[in-house]
Amino acid sequence: MQFGSFALVLLLGAHGVVAQLDVLAKLAGKQYFGSAVDNPALADKPYVRQLTNRLDFSQLTPSNTMKWETIQPQRGVFNFTGGDEIVKLAQRNGQKVRGHTCLWHSQLAPWVEAGKFDNATLHEIIHDHCYKMVRHYRGDVGFDVSWIVSWDVVNEAFEDDGTFRKTVFYNTTGLTYFDTVFRSARAADPKAKLYINDYNLEGLGPKSDAVAALVKDLKARGVPIDGIGVQGHLILGRVPTTIKENFQRFADLGVEVAITELDIRMELPVTPEKLEQQRKDYETVIAACRAVKKCIGVTIWDYTDKYSWVPGWFEGEGAALPWDEDLKKKPAYNGIASGWLPPRRA
Repeated sequence: MQFGSFALVLLLGAHGVVAQLDVLAKLAGKQYFGSAVDNPALADKPYVRQLTNRLDFSQLTPSNTMKWETIQPQRGVFNFTGGDEIVKLAQRNGQKVRGHTCLWHSQLAPWVEAGKFDNATLHEIIHDHCYKMVRHYRGDVGFDVSWIVSWDVVNEAFEDDGTFRKTVFYNTTGLTYFDTVFRSARAADPKAKLYINDYNLEGLGPKSDAVAALVKDLKARGVPIDGIGVQGHLILGRVPTTIKENFQRFADLGVEVAITELDIRMELPVTPEKLEQQRKDYETVIAACRAVKKCIGVTIWDYTDKYSWVPGWFEGEGAALPWDEDLKKKPAYNGIASGWLPPRRA
């Protein structure tokens, strides 16, 4: 279908056949619209029924069970159970998966820091962890096809001022850990797209400048990197005005751009006015992705407020997602749908 089909799709929606978010994303030329999911929520059957509705979601991201503390809790002891559960769910429903994440300073198994490993040993550990995890999900190993199409290889490597985060990886190896982990991921699965992923990258600024500079340097040196993941944990009414410009700046580096963890939180309680602002904010973000050819897709960080991470981290804030706690669509859903539509001609 092309954009000329939009009128038909929306007309059908008005008569009970829903023109849903992944359908609209693909009509806009994107690869997917997706949702994160954490394993405990899979016991909630109504939740899973919507999660596996491919008209809304053709891509899933495991929000926790591919992080280091779960995958390799002890050195040399790998546990893929939780990640496998989500990948198999996606496989049964024809949904693709984003791997999250090879290397992150948070939710890191304690032994990595406690071991006080030297530079060479830590490089070996990084390679072993990333290679074995990515290889496990490659199609000719654990699964009949490669269901994971992209990986957040490095997550949150920068401070907001654009300096490198002083993690055990940086403090021990300097910048060479980027080379090791990206090369390890490429060796493990040559077909998967490899991303650097971070928050507060939406608009122009010191952090997005620093990520752009790093990606340019990695590419110049032949280090395999295919994309920049812009998380998109935003605050109501504060979407950067330079979001489209920044996405295009990233794309001009020769990489893909994806919005990987989108939610837009508000101070509670919820009001109609706040819901309307949230609708507009979601529309703005989606429209920015639509306008940049190499922005290839969007993932919301779970789809319902019932399982949002926001209230547990930001006291007095929440209601960040397009479905409420009762799995009912909020105005934000319509904002996302509208964002995928081409701008109206004057």
